[in-house]
Amino acid sequence: MPAVGEYFSLAMRLLIAFGIIFEMPVLMVFLAKIGVVTVPFLNKNRKYAILINFVIAAILTPTPDVVNQMMMAIPLLILYEISVVAVYFFGKKTFGGFNDADDEDEDDKQDSELLENKE
Repeated sequence: MPAVGEYFSLAMRLLIAFGIIFEMPVLMVFLAKIGVVTVPFLNKNRKYAILINFVIAAILTPTPDVVNQMMMAIPLLILYEISVVAVYFFGKKTFGGFNDADDEDEDDKQDSELLENKE
């Protein structure tokens, strides 16, 4: 019979793990908004995402049996697909404050010209 401390430790670990996992669609949309991921990128790398999902599930589940790993891996896979759909709908526009490197170079050039004209 497990002790109360062990039970609470297991419950808290699983609660935190599932809580973090269910934030994946929000994280993916944020990454799409800043231009890190796109829908074609997510579709192309789906096989690696499946592998990583099962590795994460194996690490986060406290027991070595396959049932617990599948209980974490299947929601991860579903949430990955939801993330792809969410990125498709909500990640089309990037945030306005993020400029490309070319735009920054032009802005720096204009700023230096303005400073030279003031002097």
